[in-house]
Amino acid sequence: MSKIEISEAIRYIGVDDHDLDLFESQYIVPNGMAYNSYLILDDKVAIMDTVDPRGTEEWMKNLETELAGRTPDYLVVQHLEPDHSGSIEAVMEKYPSLTIITSAKSAGMLGQFTEKDYSEKVKPVGEGETLELGSHTLTFVMAPMVHWPEVMVSYESSEKILFAADAFGKFGTLDTDEDWACEARRYYFNIVGKYGAQAQALLKKAAGLDIQKICALHGPILPDKEDLSYYIGKYQIWSAYEPEDDGVFIAYTSIHGNTGKACEKLGEIFTAKGAKKVVVTDLSREDIAESVEDAFRYDKIVFASATYDGGLFPTMENFLYRLGHKNFQNKKVAIMDNGSWAPVAGKKIREKLEAMKNITICDTTVSIKSKMKPDDIPQMEALAEELLSK
Repeated sequence: MSKIEISEAIRYIGVDDHDLDLFESQYIVPNGMAYNSYLILDDKVAIMDTVDPRGTEEWMKNLETELAGRTPDYLVVQHLEPDHSGSIEAVMEKYPSLTIITSAKSAGMLGQFTEKDYSEKVKPVGEGETLELGSHTLTFVMAPMVHWPEVMVSYESSEKILFAADAFGKFGTLDTDEDWACEARRYYFNIVGKYGAQAQALLKKAAGLDIQKICALHGPILPDKEDLSYYIGKYQIWSAYEPEDDGVFIAYTSIHGNTGKACEKLGEIFTAKGAKKVVVTDLSREDIAESVEDAFRYDKIVFASATYDGGLFPTMENFLYRLGHKNFQNKKVAIMDNGSWAPVAGKKIREKLEAMKNITICDTTVSIKSKMKPDDIPQMEALAEELLSK
């Protein structure tokens, strides 16, 4: 990875993990993961977070290179999740004089993540407290439940940089050339998405700061090529649970392919009736995190499932559980089911959707008996017309 430039005084010392297959043991990361960490060089020297244990050795080399013989004074711990706190013990062993700056909540939890007791090295900070480094000053802003209760972010006022913890993060290594929004969206809804109100609270605090750059713990330094308002605007939409795009997302499960064929036909009907974008997804074969992302992204959704063992097909049940867990809301939806002798999938889908917030369910439903027939088409067209209507 080529050297990442932030400024003369603020250096990037993070690492890319190209070998990771599953982030948090559940999210597919085809382009790996970046564990970001930063170093502020001034009269006093501050390390901004550590990295996952998988990258400790490389991170320590990066740190020592940028220190160029200096001894760091502070370790700022913004978030205790192991992918960021996993190298605390290594750096404390190397530099035992370090003072750990962290939130009061984090101070109480730190011992849960380390073998050694660092309580005498910890200096808890609260909302609005500052750390003077020389010409650089860090102001600490509490960000509870974005996405853990101990999280804080740090604003450096001289260079106008927000060290944003897990906010504004994305999947993928920093040397991967890919669109930010796609993997940032998948990251947000699957990891932070449940806590939209808390993310909104952080955005309100950030609105009072003059921010020129965002240094998150995952993903690139923002802005790179685009105006910062683009990224903040995306977070405003996502955290408010507002639909991002005008389109229809058809999410289906199909045992032998018949429900899938019906959904492909339904997609064609939506396109013919003027839908701006139609995405048809087989939940059994698509990355579930990608499907969660699309469910939040589009303003209209069709849930289609075969009946299985007198209930929902397992992948649809899991999908609906994940949506409910991530605070799914503010959508217009339609339901289609399939059953050979006792179809109940539609009823089960409706029950789960009715338990969610501000979900408008179309009156028109489609119930296929085993295999789509020409007689099913008019009802599918009626469903499409109702879902597309304002």
